Amino acid sequence: MLQVKNLHARIGEKEILKGIDLTIRDGETHAIMGPNGSGKSTLSAVLVGNPLYEVTEGSITFNGKDLLAMKPEERAHEGLFLSFQYPVEIPGVSMTNFMRAAINEKRKYEGLPALNAAEFLKLMREKRKIVELDSRLSSRSVNEGFSGGEKKRNEIFQMAMLEPKLAILDETDSGLDVDAMRIVAEGVNKLRTPDNSRIVITHYDRLLEMIRPDVVHVLYQGRIVKTAGPELAAEIQQRGYDWIKADNAS
Repeated sequence: MLQVKNLHARIGEKEILKGIDLTIRDGETHAIMGPNGSGKSTLSAVLVGNPLYEVTEGSITFNGKDLLAMKPEERAHEGLFLSFQYPVEIPGVSMTNFMRAAINEKRKYEGLPALNAAEFLKLMREKRKIVELDSRLSSRSVNEGFSGGEKKRNEIFQMAMLEPKLAILDETDSGLDVDAMRIVAEGVNKLRTPDNSRIVITHYDRLLEMIRPDVVHVLYQGRIVKTAGPELAAEIQQRGYDWIKADNAS
């Protein structure tokens, strides 16, 4: 599904990614961990096409297509989704109108007819149940006045609606209490199929105990320096990152 080769990227004059190699196959869940400033969020931003970041070397192939040649909206239509660490509020735009526009733009890209109001509302009711999202929130502006947990549930709700091929969860567990984390994790697990994949970016193994990854990577100083199974997350929780830093000291 996704193949990243020797990816280098910078913001301004500062190089942040220094040669990322990553392969994700259909149906896989990959976790990316690492200390602050290691490049985790930069990698997610580059994948979705954030214009603040410049790719200086390397390639990204997504389902056989050159991802770097696509605009951000094209990447989204092709099936790439990012759940933000800090979801933004969009005053004056209701959740219902926001999601209907997003769904129908994706359908237009795929050559499908737009959903009418009744079809859309039925779909919305079905997907809202997955993350136990209060129906009253759908009539409010996007994320406006939402609690931290509601914002994160709303991100997973959007993921359920759009049915992406590859979902990137950028520190979705940040600021969540145990109950909210459980609901978010259950929503992600319910959406898992053999045809879609996930990248879970996190500092801790609590979320990974609920969303069991197939592979865990450690990103340090702009490079993936260690890759193993889910046991690596538990080891990091116990030992921290100092031993990895020591192994990769220059």
